[in-house]
Amino acid sequence: MANIRNEIVFICTANTCRSPMAEGLFRHALAAQSDPLKSLKVSSAGVSVYDRQPASPNSVKAMAKVGIDISDHRSQHITETMIESPLVFFTMTETHLAMLSYQIDPPPANAFLMRSFIEGNADTQIPDPFGMNLSEYEACRDSMVEAIPSLVKTVGKLYYAQFAQDSDDN
Repeated sequence: MANIRNEIVFICTANTCRSPMAEGLFRHALAAQSDPLKSLKVSSAGVSVYDRQPASPNSVKAMAKVGIDISDHRSQHITETMIESPLVFFTMTETHLAMLSYQIDPPPANAFLMRSFIEGNADTQIPDPFGMNLSEYEACRDSMVEAIPSLVKTVGKLYYAQFAQDSDDN
C-alpha cells in the first residue's frame, strides 16, 4: 500500500498569527470527527520565519476567547522536506501560494487558499492582523472559522481519495 498522507499544514507569513490560529481551529474541528479524520496531524509553518517564536499575544487571546489554547505554539519555516508528506496545504493569501511556488521546486500541487472552498462569493484572502488590536485578530479568527466546515469536507474527500487511488494502482 502506498504511503498515506495524513497531515494538514496551514501556511502564513511568519507563523505567529494566522496559521497558528488556523491550526488550532482545525485541530479542534477534527476532534469532533470520527476516526480516521480526528487522528490526522495538523501543523503550521511560515514562508518568512524566525524559528521558534511564540504565537502573538493577540492570537493567543483571540483563540482563548473560543476555548482553544495555542500558547505552546512555536513558529517554523516551511522547508522542502516538509512538502513531501502533507495531504494538503492551506494558505491565507495568494501571496503565500506564490511564495510556496517560489521557495519550493516544483511547487506543491496540493496547496490551496484556506477560504477557497467556501461556497458563494466569499473573499478568499485572510488579512494579516499583525500589530493590530485584539478585535482585528478576532475578525481574522472568525474569517477562518467560516472556512472550517468546507475544509473538513475537503480534507475528508482528499484523505479517502488516496485509498481509491491506491486501489487503482494495484
